[in-house]
Amino acid sequence: MYVFSSKFVFAAILAVALFEKNRSIIVNLRFLIAELNFNEYEFLLKKNLYFYLGAASTARALSAYLDSLINFTMREYFKHHFPLRSAILSEYADVFAMGVCLLVTILLIIGIKESAILNDILTFTNLAVISTVIIVGLTKSHGHNWNISPNEVHNLTNSTGLIGSGGFFPFGIEGTLAGAATCFYAFVGFDLVATTGEECKNPQRAIPISICLTLIVCSILYCAISSVVTLMVPYYLIDPNAALPEAFRYAGLPLFQYVTGIGALTGITAALLGSLLPLPRVLYAIAADGLIFRCIAWIHPRLQTPIVATIIGGIASAIMALLFDLRQLVEMMSIGTLLAYSIVSMSVLFLRYQPVVDPLLESDEQVIRPTYTDLWMPTQTRPTIFTARIVKYLIACLVVNSFILCAIQINATQNIINKDPTTLTFFILSIVLEIIFTVLIARQPKAQKTLYFETPLVPYVPICSILINCYLILKLSTPTWIRFGVWMFVGFLIYGFYGVWHSSERLSDDDRQPLLPDSRIASDSP
Repeated sequence: MYVFSSKFVFAAILAVALFEKNRSIIVNLRFLIAELNFNEYEFLLKKNLYFYLGAASTARALSAYLDSLINFTMREYFKHHFPLRSAILSEYADVFAMGVCLLVTILLIIGIKESAILNDILTFTNLAVISTVIIVGLTKSHGHNWNISPNEVHNLTNSTGLIGSGGFFPFGIEGTLAGAATCFYAFVGFDLVATTGEECKNPQRAIPISICLTLIVCSILYCAISSVVTLMVPYYLIDPNAALPEAFRYAGLPLFQYVTGIGALTGITAALLGSLLPLPRVLYAIAADGLIFRCIAWIHPRLQTPIVATIIGGIASAIMALLFDLRQLVEMMSIGTLLAYSIVSMSVLFLRYQPVVDPLLESDEQVIRPTYTDLWMPTQTRPTIFTARIVKYLIACLVVNSFILCAIQINATQNIINKDPTTLTFFILSIVLEIIFTVLIARQPKAQKTLYFETPLVPYVPICSILINCYLILKLSTPTWIRFGVWMFVGFLIYGFYGVWHSSERLSDDDRQPLLPDSRIASDSP
């Protein structure tokens, strides 16, 4: 899947261009990925984690693909000379991946214009390789690979480990869902389209349609290339580190092995640029706001780049690429992204049930009684302070219950099938509570403001999104949770001991606070 790591950049560019007249198809990359709007939750959870891990994982993938073209010489060398004897780290230190991160960091220090031009060239090269792979791969496809019998893999299972039971779902639905939790990484990046709002003549229309087109186009590409690979090679022989080159080698097409390898290198290099390019801008914005040390926001007077932020981001990504393998990095990125998108779903619910008018104009006394006495059928026709507060509590309860429900389903499936009384009781109770919380949220009055594009079927669609994300998050491995927990702990330490006290928003709030209450001023005046 890493061959097409730059596909979201291209699809986003193309989708926006479809709805913008008198504009070039290539929108400058810096406007696509220089995200300017973020909050403090994203600082801890999504932005930094997303770009650090994105850069590290693409550097690791680049190393793996290049290594496959030279018969895995680097891997054997690093295993022998730089082994890492730890259960939570990679099998070996990938010095090449670290060097790639540092090299791209130097390129970004020189300037963004040169980086954007290089990224455009790499993206178009990657698209040409995608088309070639799909067309040539179909000529070497075999339908039998989608219908391998259990007897055919029985002996292989005994000698090589667990490789499933054959068929179209060799690891069953559970295995497919576990893979979906990891492969969610492949769909990260579609939100970059939203950063082009200032570039569009009609962003209310162009951006939503562009996001939908981006997801559709990239889903088709993923399905096409995955189908080609699994039809060319039995699933148990696919190399997870360099799937496409090894697939063409297996099919007896050594020339296309190198073609796909070159395409993978260009695509992953473009993705590496796309991951490292916005990282210093995000660090710059965070530092300028005071959430981290303000010296990080220093701009080089001649290069006009945030050189300190670029160096810090590059070194941090290089260290991650050095110490963690590809699967570990992808799973860490998936858990952070799934949690971030769950927060987005919760935010949709919060905003839809917030009062539109100035809350100071309403009195809690006027709305507490009817809301408390008639929760199932509220008499209010528009959101109030109190109904919004109720929705917040209900959302918190729903999220906790969603994790409990998914945890029971994942870890006690056999007990549910065997109708274990205790497990079945808690499982049914969780389902009932999920339904009750959903109905209670749906009964509350929603904001009547009409937007050109808004999430349909609120609250049901966001709640389904939260439930699915909770399930996918819990399907990730325990070491992934440990690594993510360490990252979050460090983030909270920085935020709690420095950021919260030096934030520009906090300082501005203090500046706006009157020295005396209005009532005191009025009483003291003659």
